[in-house]
Amino acid sequence: MSALKRTLRQSARLVENASPYNASVTLVKLEEESSNVQEFESPRRSKRVKLEETVQDIEEYANVSTPKRSKAKRSPSSSPKKPKPIPQSLATPHPAPERWREVYDAIKAMRSNIVAPVDSMGSDSAQLKEKEPQNQRYATLVSLMLSSQTKDEVTDAAVKQLRAALGGSISVQGIIDAEDSTIAEAIAKVGFWRRKTQYVKQTAIRLRDEFDSDVPKTVDELCSLPGVGPKMAFLALQIAWNLNHGIGVDVHVHRITNRLGWHKSPTKNPEETRLNLQSWLPTELHPEINHLLVGFGQMVCLPVGPKCGECTLSLAGTCPSAQKPKAGKLKKAAKPVIEVSLEGA
Repeated sequence: MSALKRTLRQSARLVENASPYNASVTLVKLEEESSNVQEFESPRRSKRVKLEETVQDIEEYANVSTPKRSKAKRSPSSSPKKPKPIPQSLATPHPAPERWREVYDAIKAMRSNIVAPVDSMGSDSAQLKEKEPQNQRYATLVSLMLSSQTKDEVTDAAVKQLRAALGGSISVQGIIDAEDSTIAEAIAKVGFWRRKTQYVKQTAIRLRDEFDSDVPKTVDELCSLPGVGPKMAFLALQIAWNLNHGIGVDVHVHRITNRLGWHKSPTKNPEETRLNLQSWLPTELHPEINHLLVGFGQMVCLPVGPKCGECTLSLAGTCPSAQKPKAGKLKKAAKPVIEVSLEGA
């Protein structure tokens, strides 16, 4: 029994009065006789907490029930909520942009002469060091999970370190058996490495328990895994299973296609970009557009300070976002040098 309850029973008297606002309602009032109730309360508690505790003790002592406002509690569902399926098409297809093929082919021609980090260190390279097909598919998925908010160079190095830490191969069972600290130390340079450590371990357990330790073959199943989004899912299907179910849209594809004016009106996020592109871009180009534009975005169409002077789209006038080179400041004319000499010197 709390000190407050003992005080109420020993030194307090409950007085009932009719409410001045409603005659059918009876108000219960605490009338003190000798001791001060507050002396038993902690001085650190707020007035609101004191009031709530006082009312609760009064109700228990006087056996008076006061109606409380509370939100109706929903009964827990017997089965977990199924994630919403990933949309595959627009209700109204987006129209194909004018001269898009000319622009696409021009970018492809530029990329044939450009070596970008994605060409040798992209997520598709993670499978090359694995011998078992199952591990090749899984290493691809892990690489995609680590690549979020991380440059290809850093992701590639992290995948190599993780493979070495696991004994030479990236497998589902190897990740499950590894300590979290081992995984974290290997991938510590990628963005959000703490969260990705948890995602990689949780995903490995899910793959073992639900997918026979292999990478799923559908977008919805892939997106149900911790840390896997639509971009990773579509790319994983293309690289791991050679399945063309959609376009993997990352920040490069999102940025460049908006700069080219391919979306009317401009898209707000990669998912809007993906649905727009899938509605008009020929299906046979879906697997290659990510690799094409990522490399172009890494080397030419940079997020900040794009190299428009090196881009043929800018020279041909087919890029509405091309930036004109800024005229350099005029150099001040050099002041003439006057030499003074003394005769006879």
